[in-house]
Amino acid sequence: MDKNTIWAIVLSTVVIIASYMLLPIFFPSMRPSAPVESVEVAEEPQELSLENQIAEVSETEATEEETEESNEILTEETFKVVTDKIEVVLTNKGGDIISYKLMDHLDMDTDTGVELSDNVTSLNRTCALSFGNVDSKIVNDLFTTEKIDDYTYLFKKNINVNGKKVTVGKKYTFKPGEYLFKLEVLMHAPDNSGVNFDGVSYTIRTSPQLGPRYDPKQNRYENRQFVTYNGNKYKRTILANGQFKKNDKESIWTGIAGKYFIELMIPNAPETINATYYSSKLETGDFANAQAFAERRAFSGTDIQDTYYMYFGPRDDKELKRYNIAENNSWGFGGKKLSEAIQTSGWLNWLETILKWIMKILYKVIPNWGATIIIMTLLLKIVMFPLSKKQSLGTLKMQELQPKMQALQEKYKNDQQKLQMETSKLYQEAGYNPASGCLPMIFQFLILISMYNLFNNYFEFRGALFIPNWIPDLSTGDSVYTLKFNIPLLGNQIRILPVIYVATQLLSGKITQYGQAGAGQSQATMKFMMYGMPLIFFFMFYNAPAGLLLYWLTSNILQMIQQIFINKMMAAKKAEMANNNSNKKLPPKAKRK
Repeated sequence: MDKNTIWAIVLSTVVIIASYMLLPIFFPSMRPSAPVESVEVAEEPQELSLENQIAEVSETEATEEETEESNEILTEETFKVVTDKIEVVLTNKGGDIISYKLMDHLDMDTDTGVELSDNVTSLNRTCALSFGNVDSKIVNDLFTTEKIDDYTYLFKKNINVNGKKVTVGKKYTFKPGEYLFKLEVLMHAPDNSGVNFDGVSYTIRTSPQLGPRYDPKQNRYENRQFVTYNGNKYKRTILANGQFKKNDKESIWTGIAGKYFIELMIPNAPETINATYYSSKLETGDFANAQAFAERRAFSGTDIQDTYYMYFGPRDDKELKRYNIAENNSWGFGGKKLSEAIQTSGWLNWLETILKWIMKILYKVIPNWGATIIIMTLLLKIVMFPLSKKQSLGTLKMQELQPKMQALQEKYKNDQQKLQMETSKLYQEAGYNPASGCLPMIFQFLILISMYNLFNNYFEFRGALFIPNWIPDLSTGDSVYTLKFNIPLLGNQIRILPVIYVATQLLSGKITQYGQAGAGQSQATMKFMMYGMPLIFFFMFYNAPAGLLLYWLTSNILQMIQQIFINKMMAAKKAEMANNNSNKKLPPKAKRK
């Protein structure tokens, strides 16, 4: 290397270092701006329309790019928005959300607000935008940021898209007292050519996953659902890990849902959405994503301004129903039936609604949800007792008619039509209706389904204390000790409720089958039902929510008490029937004596 080259390198280095030291002194405005949350605003800025703001930044950034100084000025920054409901952290990298915590709902494991913006990485962030279809990479450019007020931020950037400059704006607006927020996306193409990637302009998304975290191998009562509603029909889908599914049917909103929390994307103009997608890809460790995407149709011309309302909050009927009617929320948002996303028993939703209403009344009298479950179960047993009694008496009546039915079967074994006629006649003479025994079973089955869904998903049970140091949360399993290792199928928690439940199940089966004779295959089946099923239930329900197990446990205990009473009643009835039958067999003279 010659002497002139060396001197050129040294002098260039000196000039560069001097410029970095002197520029901040003589031109302080060129220093990197501090995070917006720490800046004091002297006066309220006059808000421009989103189109004017984008046009303004388009001119500004064009100048910056011409002078090649924009990359030196912009650094990655975060901005925090806090309301009484949420704490959101935004980043100017892509203009995305990297944290979204619920202030009034704690994560039991971390004792902080539930994090709905989970599994965030540098390649996948909440509300990230990507040009083109769902497979395209998210925008990772640094945006300029404007704080319009404490609850509104605008991110702006000129981006080179397929060799042409497109100005992109993302504006977030939050409001106190609301889980719903507004995201506006605007694009400005100066050459009037729009943005088109095979029929798609861009893709927007929910968070990669929503919290709180759970272990899918242990907690079988938690899952992630992909939900959509087209204005008439609600649909939910559960994907296995590593799947990707397209929903090309029209919808007015889509999103992801857990047992207690949900994220919904509601485009203001659903007709602009090309298709929605669901992903459960593994991106961070072994914790799968649960993410919804919406592809926006391609546009031609100069500008588009799209509005998305995003609901990130509790999957609670009280909160979601607020957005069914515009007058019930400060956004004036309504008519989209967000309450369809509530976890229900489907066509039994009416029964679940009644049960919820009763429970809320009971809770006002005794403000403890555990006690409410016990009282509710007691009331149901009292209401269903006449049906259970009738079913038992029907069984007894059937046993009384067995000899006559066997005689009819033998007599008309070659004439099924005649057998049916004579059997029906026998039932009428005895005043017995075979269908009457099915009615109690059907009613109890309907109650069981509704109660299962209610106690497994009822939002009010989340974090509800029943017994301190044993059942501090009815939405999770009870725990008395945590092991340092996992037991296959059970996990690392030592629980008492499942043990008590299985014990009462065994005892209840013993009492219920007391006095019922069986032989051969029937007896083997009865033994399996009495001893085998409770053992299977133990493993199935070991990690079940405490509220659900408390209901089943209480139901078993009340069933035993009820069955003891019914057994005594049936024993007395059998004795009476036996006495009547013996009197009928005695000759007339013997009766007179």
